[in-house]
Amino acid sequence: MGQSPHYFIAIQLSKELQNTFALWQNKLQGVLPYKQWYNKKDLHITLKFLGAVNDEKLEELTTHLKRVEELPAFSLEVGTLGTFGNPKSPRVLWAGVERVEPLIKVQQIVEQGAFEVGFPKENRNYSPHITLAKKWNGKIGFSYGDVLEKLKKEFTSKATMHVSEITLFQIHPNRKQKYEPIKKYKLR
Repeated sequence: MGQSPHYFIAIQLSKELQNTFALWQNKLQGVLPYKQWYNKKDLHITLKFLGAVNDEKLEELTTHLKRVEELPAFSLEVGTLGTFGNPKSPRVLWAGVERVEPLIKVQQIVEQGAFEVGFPKENRNYSPHITLAKKWNGKIGFSYGDVLEKLKKEFTSKATMHVSEITLFQIHPNRKQKYEPIKKYKLR
């Protein structure tokens, strides 16, 4: 018997925003040494990473996630450039996501539903973002800190994003588009 597939719960970006951030990626790829740049169709705002999930647990989880359908749709701002990790060689490059109350509420319900099914609670504070690239691959001894600071000043535009559903994704590590939407939950 093989290993169970991996899943996560997230907010998918509109085609328009996928294209916007793909343009950012195209400009940034020539300047920043990341091993992995996300396919534009894979860009998302993670609510909860689940890891390996068997069918039985997945079935139970999908029932718990229906609770988000009682929440209203909402809007937030996305944009600006940021990083996680060492400022000179950050492991993750991301576009910012406004931390609005309705987003926090959705994330908490997803977190609680996953916890009730047996997934461990996330200990870190929720930090919403859209990962553009990961796995730093820069030259040792060359500091990208100044380059990044300059880029952060350049990539400051923001867009409004309407959030009307959340999606359960299955991860396919060997595909070009790695994240497959499995089930969607509409907000009110």
